[in-house]
Amino acid sequence: MLEKIFKLKQNKTTVRTELVAGIITFLTMSYILVVNPNILSASGMDKAALFTATALASVLGTLFMAFIPNLPIAQAPGMGLNSFFAFSVVLGLGYSWQMALTAVFIEGIIFVLLTFFNVRELIVKSIPNTIKNAIPVGIGLFITFLGLQNAGLIVRDENTMLTLGAMSNPHVWVATLGLILTAVLYFKKVHGAFLIGIVAATLFAITLGLVQLPEGNIISLPPDISPIFMQFEWQHIFTPDMVIVVFTFLFVNLFDTIGTLLGVASKIGLTDKDGNFPQIKKALFADALGTTFGAVLGTSTVTSYVESASGVAVGGRTGLTALSTATMFTLALFLAPLFLMVPASATAPALILVGLFMITSVVKINFDNMTEALPAFLTIVMMPFAFSIAQGIVFGMLSFVLLKALSGKWSHISVTMWVIFVLFIVKLVLDGMNVL
Repeated sequence: MLEKIFKLKQNKTTVRTELVAGIITFLTMSYILVVNPNILSASGMDKAALFTATALASVLGTLFMAFIPNLPIAQAPGMGLNSFFAFSVVLGLGYSWQMALTAVFIEGIIFVLLTFFNVRELIVKSIPNTIKNAIPVGIGLFITFLGLQNAGLIVRDENTMLTLGAMSNPHVWVATLGLILTAVLYFKKVHGAFLIGIVAATLFAITLGLVQLPEGNIISLPPDISPIFMQFEWQHIFTPDMVIVVFTFLFVNLFDTIGTLLGVASKIGLTDKDGNFPQIKKALFADALGTTFGAVLGTSTVTSYVESASGVAVGGRTGLTALSTATMFTLALFLAPLFLMVPASATAPALILVGLFMITSVVKINFDNMTEALPAFLTIVMMPFAFSIAQGIVFGMLSFVLLKALSGKWSHISVTMWVIFVLFIVKLVLDGMNVL
């Protein structure tokens, strides 16, 4: 049955490999079960209910990705988008969280329509090859940056913004042990190297007293979701602020998703010479459904997770990996203390190594042509420096259009690219005016 559904032999993978890949993906993104409720509860939403909504939205979104496009990509409420929801829309603009939730639902419906009419697919296909080749590299640096932060190796500094963390921090040694062990096991082609590394690092953290074993019963029913379930508010639907909020949700989610899908698909080997892949429309449809149902459940925008690359790195190739991840999120609903015990420093090595695997496509970029090299470079560096996959794509595509146009290479710019260029300029102007 699994072979028939997921075409394992065709994709040169096995059930065991896919299941392990799904577990790895879950472990590297399970932080969302803690972080998302913490962020959204600042808007006044019920924190306990948010835990359940986060888990259920992750399960649904990931199942959509497993069975519709058959891809090893997990979905969950997106970081950044949840902060915009809580701190900009609710605490900043002063609207209720119900209004923000309505905006997310509207965004999901619009995405379904845009996908049905091939608008999102058209945007993906219009992205220049140099940007498509740069996206996995930028994502690789972005993921590495996340891993280094989680390890405590890179920390915030008032003077230099970033600096090396204290080597006396025990979490640094937990991450270092996990990184070295995982790298050696991977080199020796040991199956489950990433999972073994995470487990070993967690055990080391326990011995250092950084992690406490769960006390009492680790199995419990999930909290009631009713305080936030389908809590929509329609009276502000035609206001200018609602339009701006929906546009921002649309913009960030669209290019975050496109970046993640193209980056992960390229590492699986699904993309053609133009950087496109056959399942793109189905993947975008799964993403749109994830956002729509996530809003119904009571959480912010659901999007494809870049941490999915960690599962791909250990051999995940099909939707069975996503199904495995969804199963882990389901178990987390009832075993939250056990899953949440794994510290961020134990999963940091997986993110750092995935970053290494992602940057290999840098060799495909033509650095001899400035009109190709600079857009690719800006795409790469803006992702980690602006801490946003979407902003990396924005700067890459803006510079591509400007450089090609000013160099007289008008034929290299499609009509779709010009439309996207104008929308990007509008978005930057709105941001500059502090409208958001």
